[in-house]
Amino acid sequence: MEALAFRHVEFTYPNTDKKALDDVSFAVRTSEFIVICGKSGCGKSTLLRHMKKNMMPYGDRQGEILYEGHDLAELDNRVSAAEIGFVQQNPENQIVTDKVWHELSFGLESLGVSNQEIRRRVAEMASFFGIQSWFRRDVYELSGGQKQLLNLASIMAMQPKVLVLDEPTSQLDPIAATEFLETLAKINRELGTTIILSEHRLEEVFPMADRVMVMEEGKVTAFDTIDVVGRFLSGQGERHPLFLGLPAPMKIYAEVKPEGPCPVTVREGRLWLNGLLPCGAREREPAPLPPRPPRNPKAPPLLELTDVWFRYEKAGADILRDLNMRVEKGEWFCLVGGNGVGKSTAMKVAAGLLKPYRGRIKLLGREMKKPGDREQADCRLGLLPQNPQALFTEITAEEELFDGLAGAKGSEKEKLERVNDMISLLRLEGERKLHPYDMSGGEQQRLALGKILLLEPQLLLLDEPTKGLDPFFKTILADILKKLQQQGVTICMVSHDIEFCAEYADTCAMFFDGGVVSQDAPRAFFGSNSFYTTASNRMSRHLFHGAITYRDVVDLCGRNLMPSN
Repeated sequence: MEALAFRHVEFTYPNTDKKALDDVSFAVRTSEFIVICGKSGCGKSTLLRHMKKNMMPYGDRQGEILYEGHDLAELDNRVSAAEIGFVQQNPENQIVTDKVWHELSFGLESLGVSNQEIRRRVAEMASFFGIQSWFRRDVYELSGGQKQLLNLASIMAMQPKVLVLDEPTSQLDPIAATEFLETLAKINRELGTTIILSEHRLEEVFPMADRVMVMEEGKVTAFDTIDVVGRFLSGQGERHPLFLGLPAPMKIYAEVKPEGPCPVTVREGRLWLNGLLPCGAREREPAPLPPRPPRNPKAPPLLELTDVWFRYEKAGADILRDLNMRVEKGEWFCLVGGNGVGKSTAMKVAAGLLKPYRGRIKLLGREMKKPGDREQADCRLGLLPQNPQALFTEITAEEELFDGLAGAKGSEKEKLERVNDMISLLRLEGERKLHPYDMSGGEQQRLALGKILLLEPQLLLLDEPTKGLDPFFKTILADILKKLQQQGVTICMVSHDIEFCAEYADTCAMFFDGGVVSQDAPRAFFGSNSFYTTASNRMSRHLFHGAITYRDVVDLCGRNLMPSN
């Protein structure tokens, strides 16, 4: 039986001629687990919003959408609310009450379910999702992972037949994301709930999927099993732009020896490597990285936090505890760690948006005691917040960028040239007239970044800059940041994207319990971790030392498969 079916659906947002959905036709069978992937702005979010009646975007729509054989647009509102659940990217956008227990019951109350039934379902969901220990807490006290889990539990309490999720792990740390996705697999497996999920973390979701859909420019270009879609993305010769988003075992397999069954999971990848190199690797270390330019030991760090303590309320718990952090001029510094440990707070303190009650903050060796000190330090600072919408005030993407130049010198012609250059750099040519809120999560992230870059900062503070970005644009972002770094810009970044940090950072640091507990170069930092490390490292650590990227593993496989002299 078909749970959902699209028949020649087309959709265009207001003020644009570009089709967000272009002749989309497919069907999802009952109890399937479907993963949708594609470049940012390809139409994933728009497609998912068309699967729930009250979330359909405004615009010009053609074609037919069916739910269990009936026109979705004519579906009863109560049936739509109860039987089709929707989990958004940002958990904050979905939570409507102040208490965990009330959030779990809110949807059932809205449906008019009896109190006895509500208590029973809430108890069941709280037990299933492991919410008992924080059942009576205030929602604002929860971490990002807990909030997203609460959203999922609240929806599952209504016993939906179809569950639609739009990049639900984009704000979660690697461990929380894995746990969330494993919960989805359990729901699909044990309850038979149809799951339709858009996700950039293909490493975790590919093994769960019955079928994978690939979207490009509003079209469905592939919709098949994992192995078929894997071959499609691997291609022959030039790789598909989404190739870099494939699970590490699939990428390594495609680059090294694409013969026989393709491994998908880390476990399958380890077994495949054992078969490929049965006698063990002769060369175990990846090629050395190019040496970094020497630093002047007498030069002060660009950013230095010393013995910093911070709490949001006078009687509240400390969020930052004796934080010590040093970022050198021209360095690319990455902070990793779990949700709720204080990473974003540290960025706001460094930016001067929050004032610690103890400790010192220095820019270029000058202590920052009050806001005016930052101007005296002659260090332009740009902060990209975790929520890009916090920067949006205008009605089109183009106007947002002009707003970023409001206080800049230069003629209108010069400002227009700078805006056009930024639109081109961020690949937003087709979205310049769109309202920022009509853009995909990845496009919003790029727009917010553009607004910050127009300030020409010397210090970039980036809070989850790869959130919502597809693998293809991540490489573009990396190129942009590397070029800025070569121009002397210092980058301090908070991220849950372990693969990105491992590939591009100069220094990685673990944030825990309100402070930095360790830091090192990526190979040394990730090489010995068990969970906060890359899939390539987990797959190959029994054979190789310090191989943290898929390119490291491919290189070592190639060298060890060469005939001995």
